[in-house]
Amino acid sequence: MGKKLVILAALNGGAQQDRDGAHVPITPAEIATAAHECYKAGASVVHIHARGEDKKATTDLNVFSEIIKRIRDKCDILIQTTNGFGVRFDPDTGQTVWPTDEERLALHSVEPKQDLFSIAAGSWDFYHPEGGYQGTTPYVNTEHLLKENIKAVLKRGASLEFEITEGSQLYKLDRYVKEGVFDRNTKNLWLDYCLGFGAMPPTVRTLAQAVEDGQRLFPGMKWEVLATGRDQFPMNTVGVLMGCDIVRLGFEDNIYLPNGNPAQHNYQLIEAMVDISQRFGREPTTTDEAREVFALRN
Repeated sequence: MGKKLVILAALNGGAQQDRDGAHVPITPAEIATAAHECYKAGASVVHIHARGEDKKATTDLNVFSEIIKRIRDKCDILIQTTNGFGVRFDPDTGQTVWPTDEERLALHSVEPKQDLFSIAAGSWDFYHPEGGYQGTTPYVNTEHLLKENIKAVLKRGASLEFEITEGSQLYKLDRYVKEGVFDRNTKNLWLDYCLGFGAMPPTVRTLAQAVEDGQRLFPGMKWEVLATGRDQFPMNTVGVLMGCDIVRLGFEDNIYLPNGNPAQHNYQLIEAMVDISQRFGREPTTTDEAREVFALRN
């Protein structure tokens, strides 16, 4: 039997809406139900965005708090909050607006506390039509935001995912190590190779190069695979065969099953991934096993 696999369910994102029969959870109650269903299907981590009454992304910490409480009332799945929230649209200018650094850092104060965090390791031209975003928009992650997130997570003993959306971000993180921001051997930080978001194409060549660079610079870090749309299952399967530690699935990034048909619920994607990973001798982790993978101390 091969090493176990952490399956992470990204339920809704900041912009995805119901389409092609897929039901995207929006309210705290819907998100909690979807998280529980994914937990029963084999996921040990859930990644959440909060939505307002208008069904659009919100930075309201009260909504995040309600979501976390409702999920924990149902199961002990690990909870990871977004750090990007999702773009908002200014009705006066018609322009997209990203949350401020202060709004994003405020997630460290939410109660009850989440288990895991995520943040993109740099800025790029964000392109994600499969997630409900139309067109391309600059996604800015300042050095202040990155460094403050790293410090806050390490201080608390939580765990942080670096979303690698293009290759040079690995070398930025290497520079942070040399500047003393974090130790490259820290066990509660991990790398997520994000394919299909406008910078790194979802190909085996791209993933192999990123993984090779990541393992050379950060040989002890766990790593994850994430791809968008119909590329999600093929690239996750390649990741499983390459020995990745984590795969991400869910309606935030993709609604399609391996056969190309849309799923109706998030848990159906999880069930399909469990079936694939088991065929290659990799069972999904339990929540307790996932805690060990992420070296959680909280």
